Amino acid sequence: RATALWKGFNLPANNPSGTCKSQEDWAHDFSVLKGLPGGFSSARLYASSDCNTLAVAVPAAIASGTTLLVGVWTEDNAHYEAEKAALVQAVQQHGTGWVVAVSVGSEDLYRGDTDAATLARQINEVRALLCKFGACGVEVGHVDTWTAWVDPKNEDVIRASDWVGHDGYPYFEGSGIEQGYSAYEKNLQKTRDTVNRVKPGVWVWVTETGWPVSGGMLGSAVASVSNAEAYWKSVACEAFRNAHTFWYTLQDYLSSPSFGVVDKDFKPLFDLSSMLSAFTARPIVELKQRDKSKIESILAYGEAQSNSEPMVNEVVDDAAAHNDPATEDHRPSSSSKPNAVDLMREEERFSKHKVEQLAIVKEAELLVSLSNGVVSIHDLKTYQLQETLLKTKGATAFAVTSNIVKDASTDVPSIVSRLAVAVKRRVILWSWHDSELQSDTSELTLVTGVKTLTWATGTKLIAGLTSTYVLVNVETSAVTDIIGPGSIGGAPGQDGGRFGGVGVSTISYMGLGGVAPKPLATHLGQGEMLLAKDINTLFIDTEGQSLGRRQIPWAVAPEAIGYSYPYLLALQATRGTLEVRNPETLTLLQTISLPNASQLHIPQPYISLAHAGKGFLVLSDRCIWRMGALGYDSQINALVDRSRLDEAISLLNMLEDALLTDKEGRLREIKILKAQSLFDLRRYRESLDLFTEVSAPPQRVIQLFPPIIAGHTSSDPKASDGVKGAEGSTGEDKTDSVKRENSGMNEQAKLDEKTSVDFGSSRRSTDDSRTASDDAATSSLAASQPSDARPMLEGKDLKAATAELRPFLVSARTRLQRYLNPDGTLKDAQARSDTAASRVQEAQELLLAHVPASAEERRQQMVETARLVDTTLFRAYMFASPSLAGPLFRLDNFCDPDVVKEKLIETGRYNDLVDFLYGKGLHQQALELLERFGKQEQRDEKASQMAGPQRTVAYLQNLPAEKIDLILHFVSWPLDENPELGMEVFLADSERAETLPRQRVLDFLEKKDRALAVRYLKHIIQELDDRTASFHQRLAEDYIQGLKQQGGVSGRSAPPSWKEDTLKFLRSSHNYQPYKALQMLSADDPNLYEARAIVLSKMGQHRQALDIYVFKMKDPGKAEDYCNQVQLAEISTATAPKKGQRSTATDLEDKTTSIYHTLLSLYLSPPPPHKPQWGPALSILAKHGARMPASSTLDLIPEVLPIKELESYFRGRIRSANTIVNESRLISSLRSSLAFAEEAKLRLGDGIPSGNGGRNRHVLITEDRVCGVCYKRFGGSAIKVLPK
Repeated sequence: RATALWKGFNLPANNPSGTCKSQEDWAHDFSVLKGLPGGFSSARLYASSDCNTLAVAVPAAIASGTTLLVGVWTEDNAHYEAEKAALVQAVQQHGTGWVVAVSVGSEDLYRGDTDAATLARQINEVRALLCKFGACGVEVGHVDTWTAWVDPKNEDVIRASDWVGHDGYPYFEGSGIEQGYSAYEKNLQKTRDTVNRVKPGVWVWVTETGWPVSGGMLGSAVASVSNAEAYWKSVACEAFRNAHTFWYTLQDYLSSPSFGVVDKDFKPLFDLSSMLSAFTARPIVELKQRDKSKIESILAYGEAQSNSEPMVNEVVDDAAAHNDPATEDHRPSSSSKPNAVDLMREEERFSKHKVEQLAIVKEAELLVSLSNGVVSIHDLKTYQLQETLLKTKGATAFAVTSNIVKDASTDVPSIVSRLAVAVKRRVILWSWHDSELQSDTSELTLVTGVKTLTWATGTKLIAGLTSTYVLVNVETSAVTDIIGPGSIGGAPGQDGGRFGGVGVSTISYMGLGGVAPKPLATHLGQGEMLLAKDINTLFIDTEGQSLGRRQIPWAVAPEAIGYSYPYLLALQATRGTLEVRNPETLTLLQTISLPNASQLHIPQPYISLAHAGKGFLVLSDRCIWRMGALGYDSQINALVDRSRLDEAISLLNMLEDALLTDKEGRLREIKILKAQSLFDLRRYRESLDLFTEVSAPPQRVIQLFPPIIAGHTSSDPKASDGVKGAEGSTGEDKTDSVKRENSGMNEQAKLDEKTSVDFGSSRRSTDDSRTASDDAATSSLAASQPSDARPMLEGKDLKAATAELRPFLVSARTRLQRYLNPDGTLKDAQARSDTAASRVQEAQELLLAHVPASAEERRQQMVETARLVDTTLFRAYMFASPSLAGPLFRLDNFCDPDVVKEKLIETGRYNDLVDFLYGKGLHQQALELLERFGKQEQRDEKASQMAGPQRTVAYLQNLPAEKIDLILHFVSWPLDENPELGMEVFLADSERAETLPRQRVLDFLEKKDRALAVRYLKHIIQELDDRTASFHQRLAEDYIQGLKQQGGVSGRSAPPSWKEDTLKFLRSSHNYQPYKALQMLSADDPNLYEARAIVLSKMGQHRQALDIYVFKMKDPGKAEDYCNQVQLAEISTATAPKKGQRSTATDLEDKTTSIYHTLLSLYLSPPPPHKPQWGPALSILAKHGARMPASSTLDLIPEVLPIKELESYFRGRIRSANTIVNESRLISSLRSSLAFAEEAKLRLGDGIPSGNGGRNRHVLITEDRVCGVCYKRFGGSAIKVLPK
């Protein structure tokens, strides 16, 4: 099988007029094919016998080296037999070297002229017939539409064919040009899928496709030259590279719709070349051969253009002067057709001599001409001569400019036009203010003769002299020399000499007796200018300062230079070509052949910079060409298709946003393609920096790496078998190269011309990134380099690339975190201070390869992107710097758990694995791992940090309260091995430990060890101040039980402070139920006496409690302390005294029975068999007698007690009464003083300036005085002045 691809056109057997083609006609067609850009050496013929096709075409094909795809018509038996006979005759006569293949029938199934079985039989018949005559190697197939091929009933034809011809016309399906490529590709893929399923190994050829240049509209499909060109650019170039392709058609200008790519004179209707076609030349004026006149100068302005000949001045109207050429549907004119412009007026006696230059002063409606060395002024409408400027005799050039200038004194704007004329060494200036010619003229004399003049601004003029350039300020008459590079013989790029150094070209011309090239100058964009003399160039600003840019690499000196936004133009008259260059990169983008062209005319911009030089003209002495610009979108696509990515980026940066479809998005896409190219060139740092700069979708970057870094996302064709199920893998490819498609990139499988590839099984992306909403102009940007053409990353290259990948992934991760919460939900706009809600979707588009319509789908895709980024970053760390992987896990991340687990276990990084599992919330897996390594008797060196319960306890301490089931399950073994350490899970001073469900923890600990439960209860009650009654009751019971057992709980010895802690708790806690506690306290157990007394006190049974202290414990001190505590509690809870009264302890005792009275009664009147205790009783009377009621207290004192023993009691009572009286007197005195001060303040005032004046102050009430509160007038109201 041939390894090269056949590419050609469909050619009919008839001329457009209907006559049969002769051998000469066929030879001419084949010659035209070879002369088209790209050189087509094959053609497809529909029939063999019609018009003696093979008899006359084959000799012409052999003579021109053209090969033919031969058609055999099957319409009826007679015709079919004639076709076979003609084919056999041609093979017998000329052999088979000219045969590409044979097609039996064409679209028969689509038309329904036959059935699959009959057609399959005919294919086999033709194959057998050829083999019979020694042509067994000729392949035989059939051509039909894709709709026929996908029909299951036609599968017999596929099985009978050696190849399958696919016909596809998006135009006839009603698809707009925007969907042209995607419709073509989708239908072609359907054919390939069907053929591959039915008969794997059969090639699918593209035998017919195209777009009409004329013929109307079908649905959204519009027939036009521009659409045909767009379809050619997007489909043809790729089709010719990927499959045997025959375009429809070469010429059919009389058909409707017409698909021909050439007109009736076989001139291409649009650019078929693979070069950038920024401009197309369209002749608008062509002098006939019998016309002896010559075109010598031209002027274009407004809606019309003026052309000057020796004795004739023509004004022609260019209807397309201000239309976008990219949207027009026109064909280049020729000499046999009417001119593209109309002659509106002819002025025979405009000038007696050659007109060398023309210009207008629009505001003054004047036409300026240079003829015979004199400048003349004409009326713009009538062309009548108004004045010959005699001062300009000997003039060599002039320049006109018009600008809006504000008057310095009045600030009123006016239009100022200036005319500068070069007369030998002088520059003479005229000016018009609002169309009025100013009477004064000015002259400037320069050092040498002036050759050219160009206005830099409205007041500054560039003068090209014989040997240099100068910048002239016409207002101040200042002349500034412009310093530039020397001649071509000097140091390259040196700025040491004057700009007029004589170069090699100048010497050559002068040596031959010619003249030196004149100095040239032109405006560029953004205040820049270009000066050119000979082959030397200098870029300057409007102040004459060099911009420091390199020179343009011209081989010969240009005749003229100009600027058509955004391109630099240079007319090479000696070569008859127009060069189009990028003014930034100076790259030659296009060369247009214009025979004998000698002048370049650039109309001045009249709207904006975007119109600078638009529709410029080139002229020779016989023809004028108008240069139409191709749409900027198409120009950029062409540059991208040809891998001129830097040029495309430069062009996008120069163009205004309004001139492009989605400039920002396209610039970003092209930069991504450039970054991919840099990556393939192993310039990893530059590549990843550029990916980062444009926020490239992470998937598109990651898939450039092999599976060890990218995993299943990798597009590496050499991915190991271990990486299966990769996203985007077709899973059906039988070739050596694995074709992949990913949502981030549109991978296009391309044919390697050096390798035999099964085209039937060659798969293409069915999930094409081009959708119906994609612009046709951007369709070519979606295709990326095939994965099998990318060098495999390994060794040092892989390490270097991975090192540069990490910063990109960190940047992408940071961007994602601005919009994505750790739990995978989208952040609210209000939570982001650095962006607005309106930019959420924009930010998502910067990160995602495809942006779904719904918010939920966008969220899911962001999560998937985040998972890909984090997992890839993990792989990159593990590959290059494993120690950096750990910190990644301690941050919120979206790493794929399966990938991380596998890798960390493989490398024995168990500690990092635990950190990762914790971050992902996979706590059970982490705890099982910790338990396994923690219980091992023999420590594993790789997991030494995980030995023992310490790591498990630390992990459990960091779990939230909702994970209580896991905590209680996995804390068991640490409690068994080290209870003190294990209890830290519940007792740690942390918020997580404090928020654990305490009832569940307590129940768990009681089952585990009651002592641990008591410890936990003490912690939550005493340290966390938990007032839950059930917890207090349980702790009280535990304390009492410990006292009763005299050995603590659970058989363990109680600590020395156990009893003290118990009593303290019983005394301080108010949340347990005393009666339940009392039931547990035996009245006969001395160890429980005091606890019982405290509980009785809680129940208000003070006498019983004191009975225990006095008679059972026999401790008067504790009894007195008990009374003191009760007394203080009663005083603090006593009701507040009425106003004007003072509450005292004596008052209380006089009204109620005091606790001391109760204690005294127990001492003096004890129940039997106890005896009175005089000592403690007298002590109580001495210390607290004043707090007890006097009458009842004296009643308790027995008569036998000497009065002397009661001295301290009486003294205390008297002292208490005196204290009350003294306090009352003191309070009364203080109140009198306070009342006196208030009275003085009221009557006399406070004595402070502007303060309260008291009752002695005067207040003046007038009719206008108003209240300061309600703002009503006082009038005759009664007034009362308050102190404040």
